[in-house]
Amino acid sequence: MHLVPESLLIAGSFLLFLSIFITKLSTRLGIPALIIFLLVGMAAGHEQWGGIDFHNPIAAQLLGAITLSLILFTGGIETEYKHIRPILWNGILLATVGILITTFSVGLFIWGITALWAGSIQFTLLEGLLMGSIVASTDAAAVFAIIRAKNMHLKANLSPMLELESGSNDTMAWFLMFLFRTLLLTNQVISPMEAIWIFIQEMVVGGVAGLLVGKIMLVLLDKLRLANRSLYPGLMLAVVIFTYSATHFLHGNAFLAVYLLGLILGNKDFPHKKSIIQFCQGVAWLMQIIMFIMLGLLVYPGKLIPIAGIGLLLSIFLMFIARPLSVFISLFFSKTLHLKHKIFISWVGLRGAVPIVFATYPLLDNIHQADVIYHIVFFVVLTSILFQGTTLSPLAKWLQLEAPKVEPHEPTIQLSKEVDSALIEVIVPQDSPAIGKKIVQLSFPENVLIVLIKRNGVYVIPRGDTVIIAFDLLMIMAEKKQAIHLIKEQLGIVH
Repeated sequence: MHLVPESLLIAGSFLLFLSIFITKLSTRLGIPALIIFLLVGMAAGHEQWGGIDFHNPIAAQLLGAITLSLILFTGGIETEYKHIRPILWNGILLATVGILITTFSVGLFIWGITALWAGSIQFTLLEGLLMGSIVASTDAAAVFAIIRAKNMHLKANLSPMLELESGSNDTMAWFLMFLFRTLLLTNQVISPMEAIWIFIQEMVVGGVAGLLVGKIMLVLLDKLRLANRSLYPGLMLAVVIFTYSATHFLHGNAFLAVYLLGLILGNKDFPHKKSIIQFCQGVAWLMQIIMFIMLGLLVYPGKLIPIAGIGLLLSIFLMFIARPLSVFISLFFSKTLHLKHKIFISWVGLRGAVPIVFATYPLLDNIHQADVIYHIVFFVVLTSILFQGTTLSPLAKWLQLEAPKVEPHEPTIQLSKEVDSALIEVIVPQDSPAIGKKIVQLSFPENVLIVLIKRNGVYVIPRGDTVIIAFDLLMIMAEKKQAIHLIKEQLGIVH
């Protein structure tokens, strides 16, 4: 169905409304919302149903780049460095060595299995390695969405490590995809030293760009006084897109640059930080819905049937062999992660938007069997989100890796950075030593005040004789920010 602009707006708004509406159904059924968006796109573009005739890899790639930039930036700005510092080396190993192992193991497998398959689909070794690089990286959008949507709190710093890996491993996957794509297009051999030099160049340029823009933005946000505070989120959006595009133009790794930009800004205070983060979260989620619908529109369901056998074999190999192999080898020397931790990390190898976006590059380059590659990658993503995404929470419980859900809440009010005070919201743990005590009996530091209590959905104005009970949500004002850790100790909250 060919659409005029007005019809396109009607169809697009309806698909967006439908996708958002049925996220409620996905929650009830325990199905990740991401797969719902893909299926909506597939259904809307179905050839036999008078679907939308959308075959525009350029638009999908551009939208995918913007969306992934926002997702990685949002992931970075929400990550506290103190949480990732203990697991930084493990995350780097997974994002580099793990990607290499996954790429080459998948490449060899798809090359060998298509040779034995003796069907119409045959991959050369180089095409198999291109496929391996495309599906190698875990997806930040999928990992962030599923872990946070299910409100999972994991032991042994697993959550920050998984988010660090998924937010940074696109760097290595992009480099390998670019390398094998170049080899296929030019039919030239690149020496190992030349490949290493290209990798170093991309890492250095991307790292320097992210650090430089981050430092400049900290100064700019501190000095800039815009007439309308609602312009700050727009300014940040422009900076993220500029950082991605400028780094890409300079032949650096743009994904690394935007992630570092977010990480730098997220670990410093600046005016309107909370509103900027909330804006980025909302826009990233909205763009993610639109992107998944568009990626679904690029798929022809009829073309999934011929590749279903190879796609299923590749999915099984990736989930049960390639991903665990990369995790266990990468983390072999880790002293903090035990067997059950590595088993869970192996199962969190979620594939999502990144592999599908990467698969649009061969389509645009008219690489041999690019259409087959795209549909196989799509099939792998569907099975990954469907089977791995729906079983993450049960597996964490079975391995006894879920931690009590008693983290401090982000305050709904943000104080100016010029004020040496802090306003925090914390939930009283069920084993807190403060339970059963009156507020006046708490050994809080001076100039600390409990200003409001939320108890069983009802707000209570605290008095000196108000007794603290388990799972109270306390809004606490501390005149000195340094008193925060003392407050948490008194309430039995250890981070």
